Amino acid sequence: MKCCRIEKDIGGFPYHGVVKDDYLMIKGCCVSPKKWIVTLRQTLSQTSRVALEEIKLEFIDTSSKFRHGCFQTTLEK
Repeated sequence: MKCCRIEKDIGGFPYHGVVKDDYLMIKGCCVSPKKWIVTLRQTLSQTSRVALEEIKLEFIDTSSKFRHGCFQTTLEK
């Protein structure tokens, strides 16, 4: 009996490249019971009407939310 192998994604995973081995080591934690399968997949593309609308971005708030510097730039100090 021949063992079946899972076909990997053609493009690989972002920041990791193509997975060539049968295992993948994950740094950090993965919340699940012991010895459960962890499935890695590409993100699903959103096709809803709201997701396809063009975004008009006017302002990005870069100030600290913890009051360690509530200014946007050094000129505002």
